[in-house]
Amino acid sequence: METHKYDYGIIGNCAYLALIDQKANIGWMCWPKFDSSFIFGTLLDDEKGGNFSITPEWDTYTSSQSYIYNTNILETTFECEDGSYKVIDFAPRFIQNERPYKPLMIFRKIVPLTGNPRIVVSCNPMGDYGQLKPKKVFGSSHIRYEGYKSPVRLTTDIPLNFIDSEQAFVLNKERYMVLSYGVPLEGPLVSTTNIFLDRTIRYWRKWVMNTSTEKFHQDAVIRSALTLKLHQYQDTGAIIAAATTSLPEFPGSTRNWDYRYCWIRDAHYTLKALNDLSHFKILEEYAGYIQNIALNEQGRFRPLFKIGIEGDPIEKILPLKGYRGERPVRVGNQAYEHVQNDVYGQVLVTLLPLFADKRLLNNEQTGLKDLVMHSLRMIEETMDEPDNGLWEFRGTSQLHCYTFLFHWAGSQAGAKIAKLFNDEDMLQLANRLIEESASMIERCYDEERGVYTQAEGVPNLDASLLQLINMGYLDPRSDRAKQHLKVLESELRTESGLFYRYVHEDDFGKPESTFLICAFWYVETLARMDRLDEAIEIFENLIDKGANHLGLLSEDVHEKTGSQWGNFPQLYSHVGLINAAFTISKKLDKPLFLS
Repeated sequence: METHKYDYGIIGNCAYLALIDQKANIGWMCWPKFDSSFIFGTLLDDEKGGNFSITPEWDTYTSSQSYIYNTNILETTFECEDGSYKVIDFAPRFIQNERPYKPLMIFRKIVPLTGNPRIVVSCNPMGDYGQLKPKKVFGSSHIRYEGYKSPVRLTTDIPLNFIDSEQAFVLNKERYMVLSYGVPLEGPLVSTTNIFLDRTIRYWRKWVMNTSTEKFHQDAVIRSALTLKLHQYQDTGAIIAAATTSLPEFPGSTRNWDYRYCWIRDAHYTLKALNDLSHFKILEEYAGYIQNIALNEQGRFRPLFKIGIEGDPIEKILPLKGYRGERPVRVGNQAYEHVQNDVYGQVLVTLLPLFADKRLLNNEQTGLKDLVMHSLRMIEETMDEPDNGLWEFRGTSQLHCYTFLFHWAGSQAGAKIAKLFNDEDMLQLANRLIEESASMIERCYDEERGVYTQAEGVPNLDASLLQLINMGYLDPRSDRAKQHLKVLESELRTESGLFYRYVHEDDFGKPESTFLICAFWYVETLARMDRLDEAIEIFENLIDKGANHLGLLSEDVHEKTGSQWGNFPQLYSHVGLINAAFTISKKLDKPLFLS
């Protein structure tokens, strides 16, 4: 089997995201929100997905991609028989009138480099997941695409006839294109593009300068931090799991899920990364999103939410070809109906910095305190209730060890908050839940093998059990931790250091690919157990073989081929990289601050 890598770079401005391939085609872009229908979706269907491409006239060319240094601005360079050129793609983002300016506009600047290359420009947006083909209306220097809820307009200095007929023309000077949703570009095209480009470059470089990193693989951490930022929907503070839907975990697996939503279950890992990166504004906005969710839920918390918190992400199957013919193509995610009781601990861990971190404004609102008590009581209520677990088993409910771990971690956070409030009742409840959750974790211990299992009374193992060490439940220096890890390694670790989530059959059979964040958890565990040389070797193997040409990570990696699978870019793979790098760095040396 050949090695498969995702041939895409990502741009965005915290209002939208776009994936652009090495042919300068926008293969995926959803408007007006991350979880809206695509405008361009050739990633999932080369007919119903439309296209927005800038390609050489002839197929005999080579191309390459790179980011402008320390930005989310993408350059695709073409070397052709008749010359060369590059396409600069960016989503404007900078501070204007003391607020982030992040319009629903994508700017494309085409720059001739050598010779007289002939290019073909095509722009055919779609709507309603390929069901809507808009009507084209031509102006003097723009094309309106009618049929959307808000106006979509292409403003350009390229002859409109060339675009409409997809006719090749000589690129003898710089050309400019702006596609907008809602408010169109009304200012001058060329100067506005160049001003916006300069401001966006300066914005991202300043953002990187204000990012705390450490010496260990700083370049990979910076790219992961920039990718994390792009997955923030700043309007509400939500952070999505991935930009895409229905990219298969492995060919033929039918494990094709929509990840364009926010999972509470991943709050701890994202917050840890943001804290280490010193991006407290995003941390506060994300915590505010979680707070709004929790205050609205009035009882049980669902495991995932739409980025606007409005409505349910009802799952349905679309009549699309699918990525490389892989079906079904799903939008929405039925997992919102699941019971995942670790969410209460995740909420408490999320809220803790708002009270305890002196770098943040100490928030003493009564509503937050009430939310802490509510979360503790929900831990108490669900302590011995089976759930679907972290991996969202669709047909299985168990007493999951990982859930008990977050009961324990959340109760620890609750106890710290109680001490800050001098609330004795809250403290007594939290301390009691710490003991109860620890007791439940111990019920998952297999004495014969010396390992904690996936759930009480179940022999199966899974990679989430690494977190018993990483989150401090097990002392990494203890014999119990060493034996626990030894058994996990024997069953879940691959020869190269990748890690399977689990190897037993679930609702869809046995998993074929490894889960990348689990490998980064393993790296963290090795570093905490002072197996530092192994941790570094595996980390470097992960970023060398697991990333695509731009350093972007997918959800899954196939052990034998090194192929990328699953949704892409997968935010939590990048979060895993950041957390693992910081864990190693703290063992190696003191942090190096860029700001």
